[in-house]
Amino acid sequence: MHIPLTPRRLAIVVSHPIQYYAPWFRHLATGQTLDLKVFYLADHGVTTRSDAQFGTTFAWDTDLLSGYAHEFVPNLAAHPDVTRFSGLHNPGLRHALRAFAPDAILLFGYAYRTHLDLLLRPPAPIIFRGDSHLLGPTSSNCSTSLLAKLAPRLLLKHLALRLLFSRCAAFLPVGTANTAYFRHYGVPTSKCFLAPHAVDSVHFTITPERIAAAAAQRAALGIPASAPVALFAGKFIPKKRPDLLLSAFIEAAVPGAHLVFSGDGELLPQLRAAAQGLPYVHFLPFANQSAMPARYLVGDIFVLPSQGRHETWGLAVNESMHLARPCIVSDHVGCAADLIRPDTGWVFPAGDQAALAATLRTALTLSCSELAAFSQNAARHVTHFSYESATTGLAEALQSLVKC
Repeated sequence: MHIPLTPRRLAIVVSHPIQYYAPWFRHLATGQTLDLKVFYLADHGVTTRSDAQFGTTFAWDTDLLSGYAHEFVPNLAAHPDVTRFSGLHNPGLRHALRAFAPDAILLFGYAYRTHLDLLLRPPAPIIFRGDSHLLGPTSSNCSTSLLAKLAPRLLLKHLALRLLFSRCAAFLPVGTANTAYFRHYGVPTSKCFLAPHAVDSVHFTITPERIAAAAAQRAALGIPASAPVALFAGKFIPKKRPDLLLSAFIEAAVPGAHLVFSGDGELLPQLRAAAQGLPYVHFLPFANQSAMPARYLVGDIFVLPSQGRHETWGLAVNESMHLARPCIVSDHVGCAADLIRPDTGWVFPAGDQAALAATLRTALTLSCSELAAFSQNAARHVTHFSYESATTGLAEALQSLVKC
C-alpha cells in the first residue's frame, strides 16, 4: 500500500524474528514513502536453539531477514529467553533508536524488561501492537477464596496496563477480541486502527507438488484417499489441549475417519500411550515452515482446541484456511470471532469434550460437496486477513499522529 503521509520514518521493535511478521516487514519495505528499520532484541528463530515447548532444537528454515533494514540489538540478559520478562535486556536500544531518529515506533508487546522501559519513557510516539484478549476463565467460575487471593493482583495488573497503554499514541488491534481487550484497559476507540493478523499467503498456497506430497504422506500412514481426516499441528503442550482432541475424536467414533497429530512436545508420550492400538490415530514429527503447507493438506479439517487465554489468535488457522481447510476452534481462541463463520468452520466451548466430539462428528461426515463449499468459503474469507489490510491499519495509525 502507498503511504503518502508523515511521519515516514518508522522504527519497529520486536523481540526476535518471527515467521508471521517478517513477511509483513518485507511488504512494508517495498513502498517508496515509508523508511523503516526493524530492531530485533534477540536472534531466536534464526539461529539454532532448543525450544522447550516443541521439545526439539531447530531454526526456522524460511528467510526471515532479507528485504528490509534490520539491526540486532545486543541482549545482555543474564538468562536470554524470549518467553520470560527478564529474558530481554537491551540497554543499547535507546542509542540505536536515537541514531535512526524515527518519527514513530511500532512496538510489539509489553511483557519484557526492554519493552517496559520503552513504554515508560517513549523516545518517540509509540504505536502498540499486541494480540491479547479476555477470553477464557472468568470470575464466574472461580471460587470465592481464589477470587480473594487474585483480586489484588488483578487490580494491580489493571492499573498497570491502563498506565502503560496511556503512554501509547495509537494501537493496532488484530481482531474483535483484541479490540475488546484494549477497550477494557481504557484505550479509546479513536486510538484503535484494525490491522488484522495475517500470514504469508504466497507461502501457504496449494500447488500440485504439495497436493502430491500430502497424498504420499497419507498413503504412508495407511490412510485411504477418501477417508475424512482431522489434523492438529503445533506444540503438544497442555494449553493447546491435544489430549482433549484425542478423547473427543475417540468419543465421536466417526466410521472411517482418521486423526493426525503433527508436531512435538511434552504431551507426546501421553498421547501415544492413549492412542495405543488405535489404527486411526497417527503421529507425524515436527515440520519446519517449508514443509507446513503440505502437512496442512494431509487433513481435511484443522482443529485447534486450545483452552485458556494463551492462544491469543491462532495463526495456524490463517495458514490452514489459505490452504482451503475449514477449521474447528475453541471459543478461547482469539481468532474465533473473526475467522470462523458458519460457512468456514465451527466453534465449540473450550474444554467441553462432548461438544468437541459432536462438532467433529458434524465436520467429518460432510458430503464431498459440502466439504468443498466449506473449503472454498474458508479460502475466500481469509483473504481479508492480509498484509495489505494490516498495512492499511498502520497507515491510518501513522496518519492519526499527524493530527495530534
